[in-house]
Amino acid sequence: MKLLAYRLQKTWMFFLAGIIVALLLTIPTKLAIAYYQTPKPQAILTLGGGSNREEFTALFAQYYPDMKIWVSSGKPLHKARAIFHTAGIADSRLYLDYRAKDTVTNFTTLVDVFHQQQIQHLFLITSEFHLPRAKAIATIILGSRGIAFTPIPVQSQPTELESVFRILRDVARSLLWIITGYTGA
Repeated sequence: MKLLAYRLQKTWMFFLAGIIVALLLTIPTKLAIAYYQTPKPQAILTLGGGSNREEFTALFAQYYPDMKIWVSSGKPLHKARAIFHTAGIADSRLYLDYRAKDTVTNFTTLVDVFHQQQIQHLFLITSEFHLPRAKAIATIILGSRGIAFTPIPVQSQPTELESVFRILRDVARSLLWIITGYTGA
């Protein structure tokens, strides 16, 4: 009986590993197709949390007057709107979303919105120190839906990059979300 349980457990682990490998292999293909079909970004996604991300985005967006702008869990509504109004950005371009609790949920709460609006390529704006983790998560979550991204770093403090542990933890959470729909937040 113990041998049977061991074999079932081993089979289950190989099956799960196979699913994860298959998912990981489809993501680069989906990203390559998205980059090929839409080489230029169609919208802007700013991850909230940095003190100057919205200010940078408002100035950046002036160079792309037709792009919609999403800010995920950034400054409070009245402050964010004031920043964009000062830069001359119309409310009709601005989508402030406050559902995210962390970097993983910055992506999981909005990826289906982007997919429904047929957005295949985004500018991804976040702080320079935060960019490696954001890119790792975006590759998995956005890539799973065939959405490419072009990262734009915002100069910030601290200048030290986030730890490899945090990156790997959030990569695991991103894979968990793809498999189960749950982020582990």
